[in-house]
Amino acid sequence: MSTTDYATLTGDYTIDTAHSRTGFVARHAMVTKVRGSFNEWEGSAHLDGENPANSSVKVTIQAKSIDTRNSQRDDHLRSNDFFEMDEHPEITFVSTSVAAKGDDVFAVTGDLTIKSITKPVTIDFEYTGTATDPFGNTRVGFDGAVTINRKDWNVTWNAALEGGGVLVSEKVTLEIEVSAIKNA
Repeated sequence: MSTTDYATLTGDYTIDTAHSRTGFVARHAMVTKVRGSFNEWEGSAHLDGENPANSSVKVTIQAKSIDTRNSQRDDHLRSNDFFEMDEHPEITFVSTSVAAKGDDVFAVTGDLTIKSITKPVTIDFEYTGTATDPFGNTRVGFDGAVTINRKDWNVTWNAALEGGGVLVSEKVTLEIEVSAIKNA
């Protein structure tokens, strides 16, 4: 049973992107995983510790900031083969509901928009703690992940492999690690 007094967390928060991560994992050539992240993004949240259903979150990601530690791959991901970043520069997530799902886990459902296509997704977030930083800020932490099919957002490019299978998996796991600062 959780001993966290969630009522004390109620308030508005700004995501500290310098201490947070939005990333993804996709299978490459059917044998390994490629990890990446987005380096330019911002987000905010309202937490209602007494009634999580009144909580909300909004995140905006600059698609061009994709980083897989390989410039050639990153350029390909920015192209019309994948994200069409000139036409669709932002990826957004806006929550539509939040529900407690057991001790320290919250199901956050919202609208994920990629390439101007909006689909609902539910991400389970685990509350990882609260701390007062050296500057007197109240910080909260949450980690979440969800697996999506990139084709649902018209990210469809692929190449067949000689021995069968494809170069890039359809399933992509989104990983979110959040440190948020309570607004004064």
